[in-house]
Amino acid sequence: MISRRTILAGLGATALTATARNAAFAQDTKQLVIDAHGHFTTEPKSFLDWRLAQIAGLKDPSQKPSPASLKITDDQLREAVQPQLKFQRDRGTDVAIFSPRASGMGHHIGNAETSADWSRLCNELIYRITQLMPENFIGVGQLPQSPGVDPKNCIEELERCVKQYGFVGVNLNPDPSGGFWKDPPLTDRYWYPVYEKLSELDVPAMIHVSASANANFHATGAHYIAADTAAFMQFIQGDLFKDFPKLRVIIPHGGGAVPFHWGRYRGLAQDMKKPPLEEHLLKNVFFDTCVYHQAGIDMMFRVIPVENIIFASEMVGAVRGIDPQSGHHFDDTKKYIDKLNLSAEDRRKVLEGNARRVYGLDRTAFMKKRG
Repeated sequence: MISRRTILAGLGATALTATARNAAFAQDTKQLVIDAHGHFTTEPKSFLDWRLAQIAGLKDPSQKPSPASLKITDDQLREAVQPQLKFQRDRGTDVAIFSPRASGMGHHIGNAETSADWSRLCNELIYRITQLMPENFIGVGQLPQSPGVDPKNCIEELERCVKQYGFVGVNLNPDPSGGFWKDPPLTDRYWYPVYEKLSELDVPAMIHVSASANANFHATGAHYIAADTAAFMQFIQGDLFKDFPKLRVIIPHGGGAVPFHWGRYRGLAQDMKKPPLEEHLLKNVFFDTCVYHQAGIDMMFRVIPVENIIFASEMVGAVRGIDPQSGHHFDDTKKYIDKLNLSAEDRRKVLEGNARRVYGLDRTAFMKKRG
């Protein structure tokens, strides 16, 4: 255990630095660190080959593979997630809330049958990983969405993910067209069947688009961030949470442009005669920390209430390189949190408590085992 004398050495007789204080707190209390946004982006080659064959089968049905033809062993899955496990060890995280590759959801490809077959296979692999390594991964599902297809089509898979697989949430794509926004806004009654089921099952949805099919929008640099921002504005414009007061949604990637333009959104809500954002949205809308520089994280914590911020890294995800300015991986977001001047209580909320509350993790086998 780090002694107070050791921590204070060299720091003078003032206060602990944020980094030293957080390190001491983590060791003294065995702080649980939950990464609430992880994707299976290191899939076995045979899995990706199956998807390519499925896509080829859209033009030539003779090439269409059957779901039963995909054979992946447990050992292949264990090997595939070694990069995630190494990062967990190196970065000091305990468990990842883990879902299929977001850009791989590909809801704009094919039809409802295409999406259903692909989503079932993706979710099955996530489930198998959570069973093989329950100490490291908690599952979140992919919905079989397709442009213009009634969201009711997703209910069966949503129920299977939660009731059969024990998943704690799903990713909901607000734009299944891949950058052309053909479906109604998220506050439209079109989406209500999904919200009704989410509320019934008491699980949240992360609002997460997939790959961009529009050359104007780079997938992770433009489409993702624009969709996050658009989703928040749609929530401001509507009154969704009056109809679904217990619904919980997570906007990833730090909320897109939202924290940087917080004053704009407060002002727009005021002009629209909506309640203050704290009343209108922040009992139901949460943001993760997939923001890849210290200044961005600093600003986020200045404007967003700490109760609405959930630690996450998205690894292995959108940005995989090392920042030459810091010498650390861009997506090692825990380092940014460690440098914040958070109280012990707020640090626990961000790294553990908020994820437990929003995702209902206390009912999972993982949390029950930890006590």
